[in-house]
Amino acid sequence: MGIKRLYFIDIVRAFAILMMLQGHFIDTLLATSYRDLNDPTFIIWSYFRGITAPTFFTISGLIFTYLLLKAKEKGLEKERMVKGITRGFFLIALGYSLRIPIFSWFAGIFNNYFLVIDVLQIIGLSLILIIFFYFICYKKTVLFSTITLVLGIGIFITEPLYRSLNIESIPVFFNNYISKSYGSIFTIVPWFGYVCFGAFLATIFHKNLLKKGFKKIIIASFVFSGFILITYSSDILVYLSKSINSQLLMDSASYNYLFTRFGNVLLIFAFFYTFEKYLKIPLLLKVGQKTLSIYVIHFIIIYGSFTGCGLKNILGKNLTPTEAIFGAILFLIIVCLLSFYYAKTNTFLYLNLRKFFNKLKAKS
Repeated sequence: MGIKRLYFIDIVRAFAILMMLQGHFIDTLLATSYRDLNDPTFIIWSYFRGITAPTFFTISGLIFTYLLLKAKEKGLEKERMVKGITRGFFLIALGYSLRIPIFSWFAGIFNNYFLVIDVLQIIGLSLILIIFFYFICYKKTVLFSTITLVLGIGIFITEPLYRSLNIESIPVFFNNYISKSYGSIFTIVPWFGYVCFGAFLATIFHKNLLKKGFKKIIIASFVFSGFILITYSSDILVYLSKSINSQLLMDSASYNYLFTRFGNVLLIFAFFYTFEKYLKIPLLLKVGQKTLSIYVIHFIIIYGSFTGCGLKNILGKNLTPTEAIFGAILFLIIVCLLSFYYAKTNTFLYLNLRKFFNKLKAKS
């Protein structure tokens, strides 16, 4: 019995990448004078921008784990695991390469900027870690499901312990994965927590997808859990803190953005899964399948990867809200078109990287 395709995954990925594009464009180019925290429009925009990354990391964990479990059904999990490790290292390498200032290096100017960690490195490392935990679980889905759920909760609850972590005794290369002291945008914790929750959800979909009424049950569960996390997760943490006299839980409750944002992610999942049949638009699905190309192209255009000359340097924070909105729309269209018709680079790199790993495997 086959597994139905989850179109809503591609729809959510499309939503997340488009939100990221407009978010980066407006945040990079909108004039400072218009960033009014008392303006309802700006508040709403900031709020949705804040849940873009959690959505992206969660859906990445869900899709990768779901495909891994599908491969297990066919006896192809080893190939999928090797492919996942290859993809993980590829994303890490690509993340670093996008920040390499080639012309500065040619001029003899070197700094640690290219060691800054961003989305690609964290997703790449997260995929490798997911494979590691799947492997140590002896590929037992129930055990793996439990571990990913516990890991996700544990990472979120212990956030106060690593919030300001900075181990200066270790090299900057490794420190950037756990600390923002040197400019990293993302760190492995807490963001791996969202990937863990995505992996946990994948095990639920894989086990129950073909059961009668599952879609209605999971959507209702998303809505209920999302509402509870957004509205009451802080109160729950405070109650538990008082019950077991835990200062850690109280500290977690006082700055509880991780659980509330995950609640928002679940509501987004519920919305797009509910209206999946109406949103199975080929163009939207294609956007969801081209997220890597879109990310790379947008990064080059905005931040001037390799050349150091991007919109950030050319325009700066000088746009009015109207200019920023229309510019963001145009930017989305251009980047998506480029990814659809001209971006073949990652396919070429993947093929050659796989050939390289196959040669190493043959020699061993």
